[in-house]
Amino acid sequence: MKRLRITEIFHSLQGESRSVGWPTVFVRLTGCPLRCHYCDTEYAFQGGTWMDLDEILATVAEFSARHVTVTGGEPLAQPACLELLTRLCDTGYEVSLETSGALDISAVDPRVVKVMDLKTPGSGEEARNSATNLDYLSPQDQVKLVLCDRHDYEWAKATLERHRLAERCEVLFSPSYEQLSPTDLAEWILEDRLPVRMQIQLHKYLWGEEPGR
Repeated sequence: MKRLRITEIFHSLQGESRSVGWPTVFVRLTGCPLRCHYCDTEYAFQGGTWMDLDEILATVAEFSARHVTVTGGEPLAQPACLELLTRLCDTGYEVSLETSGALDISAVDPRVVKVMDLKTPGSGEEARNSATNLDYLSPQDQVKLVLCDRHDYEWAKATLERHRLAERCEVLFSPSYEQLSPTDLAEWILEDRLPVRMQIQLHKYLWGEEPGR
């Protein structure tokens, strides 16, 4: 039986992406090969509890939610994540995957909505972006860019144009929490008439940075 190392499984409101606001079960896998400067889940880098896939599915079912998000850490760092995603889809959930884009997404079940986080210079992990992953995005997927400052915004704007991201899928610009003013970012997007969706992290405005929220 395949197992995954799990930091937490919890029920909350989706704070980001197209399904923001929906009650969602989050399956947070342990471990991440990246170390972004603004990371808000460092507690998921180590530790965790080993669970087999049946145990994970049984725990998810207890919350009676339609939406399930598999996140981390970096969930694709554990190979059995791919089977978990497929089994969640087979069970009938609306499944999304939050991934850094540093690891190969080509084998992810096509029913899964991939929310891929392109790393900006402010993250400190820009070099880890895998450009080939862009070829595996479909119109149902989303690319997210977390922006720390104006330099990140200009980099994101150039990346948007160079890779024609808005023609591939929905693009999300998000201000780094308590680092970039959401108002400033909104004004820049409007001024430049960018074809992107701005988002803030709803869960942080409701519960701050409390784990399991």
